[in-house]
Amino acid sequence: MYNLSDYIRRASKLINNAFFPGHKKLSTLMFYSTSLCNSKCKHCMIWARKPVVHMSKAKVVEIMQSRCISKHTTVGLEGGEFLLHPEAMEILKWFSENHPNFELLSNGLQSHRVIEAVKKYPPKRLYISLDGGKDTYSYMRGVDGFDKVIAIIEACKDIVPVSVMFTLSPYNTFDDLNYVVAIAEKQAVDIRIGIYSDIDFFNTVDKAHDTGIGEIIAGKNEANAVDFKAQIPESVKKTSENYDFLLLYDEWKNKRLKLNCYSIFDSLVIHPDGNVPICQNLDVSLGNVNENSLDQIYNGMVSQKRQKQYARSCNQCWVNFHRKYDIVLLRSLESLMPKSFIELFYGKYHWTNDRKMTYKRFLQKY
Repeated sequence: MYNLSDYIRRASKLINNAFFPGHKKLSTLMFYSTSLCNSKCKHCMIWARKPVVHMSKAKVVEIMQSRCISKHTTVGLEGGEFLLHPEAMEILKWFSENHPNFELLSNGLQSHRVIEAVKKYPPKRLYISLDGGKDTYSYMRGVDGFDKVIAIIEACKDIVPVSVMFTLSPYNTFDDLNYVVAIAEKQAVDIRIGIYSDIDFFNTVDKAHDTGIGEIIAGKNEANAVDFKAQIPESVKKTSENYDFLLLYDEWKNKRLKLNCYSIFDSLVIHPDGNVPICQNLDVSLGNVNENSLDQIYNGMVSQKRQKQYARSCNQCWVNFHRKYDIVLLRSLESLMPKSFIELFYGKYHWTNDRKMTYKRFLQKY
C-alpha cells in the first residue's frame, strides 16, 4: 500500500512532532466537506442528517494555506458523498493544480461523475466502497450500487491507483469479505479492510463491537458460532496490511491489547461545519476553523495538552484511520530494537495478555 519513503517521511514527522509540539506538521488531513449523501447505509446514518452542511471551496483553500500543511501532507476528500458537494469539481480542480497529493473517496453511486472526475483531475488514489456482493450491497447500503462500483474500478484502475474499501460489520459477513477480496484480486486493485465503529459524525445506530460481525444479517447464533479469528478468510492473508489488523482487533475487543495512539499527533479530520475533533472516534473537539486558524487549533497550547493526554491514555477504538498507523509504527520499531527499549520512549504497550509478546511472535501463531 505504501512504499518505504512514505514510512520514512511519516516517521520523521513523528520525531518532529514529538520534539516540537507547537510546530507539528500533518501527514494526513481528511476533509469531510459535506454531510450530503445519496446512500442509505445501515452502518452510517449521515444521509439522514439535517440540515445538510457544506464546507465552501473558499474555506478549504484558506485551510490549505496553513503552516502545518506541507506538500507531503496527504489530503482526503470525502463526505457524506464528496461528489455531491455543489463545488466538488472546482475543489478537485484546485487540488489538481495546487496540491496534487490528494485522494478521493466515493460510494460510487454516481459512477459517471466519479469516472469524469478521475479523468479530469486524477487523485493520488481513488477509494471506492464495496461491502459485499449485489444482495449484501443492497441490504447494507440501502441502494443498488454494486454494478456501478465495478464499472468505476474497471474504468479507473489504469488511470490512478484504486483501493476497494470494505467495512466488516453486523450487516455483512466474512463470506462477503472473502467475495470482495476475490474481486480486488481479479481486478488487480488494492483492498482496505475496516471494522464498523461508533463514530459520532456518521450517526451510527447499532453499538459497534457489542453487536457481532454478521449478527444482524445472519442472526446472532450463526454469527457467533465460531470465534472471530477462525472466521477470517484465508484470502485476506494475501492482501497487504489487513490480516494483522483483523487479528489484533480480536485482542483489542477482548481487552487483551493496549496501544498508545500517536496518530493523533499527525492526522486530523475536519467536519463540514468546521469542527476539528481530536480523532475520528472521540467526541472531543480541538476547535473550529470558522473561529480559529487550523494552526492555532492543531498546535495551540490547549491542543498540545489534550493530544499528549489522549495519546498515552486512550485505547478506546479500532478505527483503521488511527490504529493501522499505530500497528505499522510499532511493528517497524520492533524490527529494529527490543520491545523493552521501545517502551522507554513510547510507553508501555502489549499486543495480547502476554505483556512480553512481540508483534512477530504474535503473527507466527496464525
